[in-house]
Amino acid sequence: MLFDALAAPAAATPAVPEIDLLRRAYLLMHTAAEMAALYEAQKTVAARYVHATARGHEAVQLAAAFLLTGADYAAPYYRDDALLLGLGLRPYELMLQLLAKKDDPFSGGRTYYSHPSLRRAGVPVIPHQSSATGMQAIPATGMAQAISYLESQELADKTSQPLVLCSIGDGAMTEGEVSEALQMAILHRLPIVYLVQDNDWGISATGREMRAMDAYEFAAGFPGLHRVRVDGADVVSSYNGLSEAFDHVRQRRGPALVHAKCPLLGHHTSGVRREWYRGDDLTEHQQQDPLPRLHRRLLHAGASEDELAALAAQARATVLADWAEALAAPDPDPATFADHEFAPPAVLAEAGERAPAGADKVLMVDAALHAVDDILREFPEALFYGQDVGGELGGVFREAALLAKKYGDKRVFNTPIQEAYIVGSTAGMAAVGARPIVEIQFADYIWPALNQLVEELSKSCYLSMGKFPVPALIRVPVGAYGGGGPYHSGSVESTLLTIRGIKVVYPSNAADMKGLLRAAFLDSNPVIMLEHKGLYWSKVPGTEDAKTTEPAAGYVIPLGVAAVAQAADADKLAAGDTCVVITYGMGVHWAKAASRDYPGRVEVLDLRTLNPLDWEAVQAAVRRHGKALVLTEEPLLNSFAESLAGRIQRHCFRQLDAPVFTLGAANLPAIPLNVELEKQMLPSAAKVAAALGELLGY
Repeated sequence: MLFDALAAPAAATPAVPEIDLLRRAYLLMHTAAEMAALYEAQKTVAARYVHATARGHEAVQLAAAFLLTGADYAAPYYRDDALLLGLGLRPYELMLQLLAKKDDPFSGGRTYYSHPSLRRAGVPVIPHQSSATGMQAIPATGMAQAISYLESQELADKTSQPLVLCSIGDGAMTEGEVSEALQMAILHRLPIVYLVQDNDWGISATGREMRAMDAYEFAAGFPGLHRVRVDGADVVSSYNGLSEAFDHVRQRRGPALVHAKCPLLGHHTSGVRREWYRGDDLTEHQQQDPLPRLHRRLLHAGASEDELAALAAQARATVLADWAEALAAPDPDPATFADHEFAPPAVLAEAGERAPAGADKVLMVDAALHAVDDILREFPEALFYGQDVGGELGGVFREAALLAKKYGDKRVFNTPIQEAYIVGSTAGMAAVGARPIVEIQFADYIWPALNQLVEELSKSCYLSMGKFPVPALIRVPVGAYGGGGPYHSGSVESTLLTIRGIKVVYPSNAADMKGLLRAAFLDSNPVIMLEHKGLYWSKVPGTEDAKTTEPAAGYVIPLGVAAVAQAADADKLAAGDTCVVITYGMGVHWAKAASRDYPGRVEVLDLRTLNPLDWEAVQAAVRRHGKALVLTEEPLLNSFAESLAGRIQRHCFRQLDAPVFTLGAANLPAIPLNVELEKQMLPSAAKVAAALGELLGY
């Protein structure tokens, strides 16, 4: 193996390429050390923003960088600045991020030091990832799954044998989401190397306090996960061990985990000083400093002290020059603070046939099924996965019926019960070029996915300056009807709408379902499609209108455009004797049924998309009628509906003839199982009719 000749001081002099690589490692190790020292010396400037450095971890990080190719993918974590230097980034570029400068190539001054997101020729693709330790394992594994999928469909070149490097700390290995990632990597034999850098510390908690075993021992519980131990403070051990792991993965014998023991020589972060808690432990760690160890190896390999001193001086000069340049670089223009919230939408106008001549009426669940079928047929990069959507069942609501048989289990497949993986993997999938459609079986079970949705998906476009939007369609059945009980009846839109950087869509009928689902798939951003179970089959009394003529294949509706589901009578409108119900989903059908008691006097505005909201349509409807009811199925207190009502009151106050009314479910923590108790809790056509009577009486 490369560097075998340097494994011991008495070994023979290596070949020139080997010594050259060691010299490069020595130069870059000094560069990383000089950067850490400079940041400490300049802490009144550098410590304005929290950062961590690689001191003690440089050897294994550089070894990993030297083995990666431009065809690979990487998920570095926040201590990996030496890895980034090894990939060819300048200290200047990292300093721009440290100082939150305009030309920071990763985020334009938006995110922390050593949080890269990069698409650059000759360098592995590095998608955005958060500071939430352990969270990177799922998106990184999603990248590996996308590589495997695209290769299986002959949509990617196999000859380069790309892999994913997921860098992670040993403390983060205790996160449950890491186990989800390892399960999927083994189950699907994915091309990924998990590099675990173990310095025996969390922040102030030691390894013995946090874990019953280290990552190498933990990995033994995952049959099929190739394990390697290396001395992470030694370039030779690290390079040889990582070479073995990389070869194993590139030959597609399955995933690998490399456990690298490293000293922690710097602070955990600049905000948590080592002198506050380290004591004698720091002295012990300093004895394993990789820099003097590499120095000794190079001397034994034939390098001279003068040569090594020159490399050290070169590193210092580069760091000082780059620091001066970075300090002088411009800050971001404050006017750009909101740039890149979303990638531009793909669908800007309604297109296709909504009601083709001769077309049959279709149930909402079948409209969704047909829309996904059309997408899978047209877009080979599209795939669909979640719990029970594959195989024979095709979803608990039959919303994916027969798709697995039609497209194969590489494209439509079941996952374990892993909501975090289902959602978080889409970020990695999208970075590689796959287009995932995924499903959470019931809205009540979406909560384990919120880590990934908030930390990895929602922030990716904004913090990567648009380089890594996440085009992911996440289907979530919601809503109560007829005894679904407390864990299969929930409405979750208000929680989702507090997450910036995602879109939320909520159709009320089959035609909208088909058009919105396609638009959501084509969108370059994370889109959650909330699908009311009570509307799927139009079996609930009063929901017959959810069944519509089926639009033609390719029909799309732009996200963020509301529709008038029912207009008021023009004469009654002119007489000032009308109101508008602003609602979505099941609320549309409650409102239409309730309005029969007030013929011609009630307009029903179906929002269809909750974010982005068609605020112009809302304002126009309120100003048209002067009276408004905002209707939701959610518990009303602190809900999206109440928020919207307050916004209407603020911006349409002069046009209002009555307070903005709101109606929703009772403020209880769950939907009761008994159907009579459920009826008491939820809105209904009768309750809406009573509210309309009061509103129209003003």
